[in-house]
Amino acid sequence: MHIRFQNGIISAAHRPGLSPCCRSLLSLFVSLLFLCFTIGAQQKVPSLYERIGRYDTISLVADEYLKGIRADPQFARFSGRGADSLRRARQLLKDQLCALTGGPCTYIGRDMKTAHAGLGIGPDEWAANMRYMAAALDKAKIAGQDKQEFLAIVDALRPQIVEKAK
Repeated sequence: MHIRFQNGIISAAHRPGLSPCCRSLLSLFVSLLFLCFTIGAQQKVPSLYERIGRYDTISLVADEYLKGIRADPQFARFSGRGADSLRRARQLLKDQLCALTGGPCTYIGRDMKTAHAGLGIGPDEWAANMRYMAAALDKAKIAGQDKQEFLAIVDALRPQIVEKAK
């Protein structure tokens, strides 16, 4: 049997040795396979990572966010770390944001509950954190639905980071 695609139609030409029923079934199978691939290709929605500009934008967002947080006296108690530790934290943030938005990065840091345990981060600090993230997204020119989706992804980490008042 010879399968050909012409003018949007898949057809099977007769070859000796195949019954008409086999030709029909084979033609139907090939048509369904083609339809599945076509539908799959049309339905692929780009990830948030792709929509916002990939790693360069993630890097800008992380850097702008950290500038805001590190300049705020409310967060001064978290800044007593060495330069190497700050660089590592910066890279981990970029990797985490990349992975959370559907990018190819792998976050290798600790889980958020372990990483923030005992730091006493409360609701006020979380709210300020979210304001700095929103400002970083603005600086990177991420707006509308993409900004809301990004903030929702970050805000989903809140239960693992914010400690309940004692």
